Amino acid sequence: MFANTNAYSGFTVSDVEEARRFYGETLGIKTSEEYGLLWLHLAGGVQFDRNEHTDEKGIMREEGPYIAWFTDPAGNVLSVLQER
Repeated sequence: MFANTNAYSGFTVSDVEEARRFYGETLGIKTSEEYGLLWLHLAGGVQFDRNEHTDEKGIMREEGPYIAWFTDPAGNVLSVLQER
């Protein structure tokens, strides 16, 4: 679902080790640590959140880009977008 990319983002978590397990083990994203920061090397998959605007796969396909959301252990809601 996620492909290797040069994109990056930052966000806070309350427990770096729990975040490492979630992103590394649950999502299968390659992680590394440097200078006390957790780095995500994007490639992997996740269960998308569903709501009244998403289809059965959790993807919003209304106007604009396709969008899907998921929540990490710290409660951060993250999204992935795909241009049409």
